[in-house]
Amino acid sequence: MAQTSKSPFTFGRIMRLSSFQIGSAMGDILVTSIWNRVMISNFGIPAAPVSLLIALRYLLSPLSLWAGHLSDTRPFLNTRRTGYIWVGRAMMLLSLPLLALSLGQLQHTQSDFLGWAYATISSLLYGIGTLISGSPFLALVRDSAPRKKQGLAISTVETILIIFFAIVGIVFSLWMKEYDAAVFWQMVFITIGVGGFFWFFAIAGAEKRIERDRQAGLLETPTAQDRHAFMPTLKKIWQDPRTRRFFFFLAVATLSAWAQDAILEPFGAEAFHLPFDRTTRFNSYWQTATVLTLVIGSYAWRRRPPEQQASIAKWGLGIMAAGILALAAAAFFNQVHVLELALFIFGAGFGVYTFGGLSLMAVMASDKEAGAYLGLWSISVVLFKGLGTFVGGGLRDIFLLSLKLSPGLSYGLVFVLEAVGLVTAVFILSRLDVIGFARDVGRVISRTDAQISLAD
Repeated sequence: MAQTSKSPFTFGRIMRLSSFQIGSAMGDILVTSIWNRVMISNFGIPAAPVSLLIALRYLLSPLSLWAGHLSDTRPFLNTRRTGYIWVGRAMMLLSLPLLALSLGQLQHTQSDFLGWAYATISSLLYGIGTLISGSPFLALVRDSAPRKKQGLAISTVETILIIFFAIVGIVFSLWMKEYDAAVFWQMVFITIGVGGFFWFFAIAGAEKRIERDRQAGLLETPTAQDRHAFMPTLKKIWQDPRTRRFFFFLAVATLSAWAQDAILEPFGAEAFHLPFDRTTRFNSYWQTATVLTLVIGSYAWRRRPPEQQASIAKWGLGIMAAGILALAAAAFFNQVHVLELALFIFGAGFGVYTFGGLSLMAVMASDKEAGAYLGLWSISVVLFKGLGTFVGGGLRDIFLLSLKLSPGLSYGLVFVLEAVGLVTAVFILSRLDVIGFARDVGRVISRTDAQISLAD
């Protein structure tokens, strides 16, 4: 029994699992920051088809729920999680050379069939691989920690991902200041080598360690799951109007927050003629601010009951809207010196919203159907992140290419609409009774209990 007092959630273990995110950050920066900038700004290809290819993985988001369910119920390659993770990451590695080949073909002719075929196959491989491996990896992280620390384990791994987004963005921007096909191929091979190594190293043997901890009584043994109960449970959950309203809130907030994803670097290039290395760092600026506010918020609001995080989420959305409006003002009035400050404000708000939003996702779920609730929220976030990416690119094309507006006015109008969406999400959340839902599912018995929790 003395063994059970020892926690397997050690700093070394969580750092090893978190090293998995090095490859994730390298691949995502290469695909969603560098490749799309080259396609849109260097090759002059409309943003809509490029955004659609980037958004494919988000549009296929139900695959993540399916893969997570399979990793719960059907072992693969003699493992619960690891086999699914490695197959998915292998698909992502295979997609990267096709990405470079697509640039080689489309550099000379925008309508080159082979170039678009390479790009489409690459996007599908990368997206499907991400979705197949993503939820089993988070499940593996959850499995590795005691129940009371499972949320901390997942949030730590996700925070590390954001940190590496910033680091990789800066490194890649210094590596390739202007587009060069040979340098892009170097980035592809380095990402395959370094990312592939950490995708293997981070989780190799992890399930054996988890099983040893379970046998020692350090971790709970998972209960058997009823495969046939999923659809009736999902139907029951969706019948609650508060569930539908929260789903809609996540959809509007996520779509609005990510409408800038595919057009941020082209915005700097086309509206201000900024060099390649400076626009590549745009994501690093706002993601660094996100990490800072997440860390500060985790300390400042650590004693605040999750049922009372709605106001935090609303403040975060408001700050994000202010940052996006500052970007719009920079575009309208040609104020290039405002860009970095606006991105920092947006990122700070994103961190505040992320802290509050993750807490609300945990609250808007009963203990009995937690997996179904969280699966539904994950689909909302991932699906509308993809739609937001596509909508942002499509609006840019309408304003810039169809209506022939100036770059500053075109991008500024997209940012204004994005800010309107963020404010709309605040309004939707204001009409959602989070405390009432939490009370109904047994999380909060009374408002007095919530206040006692806050005081503690």
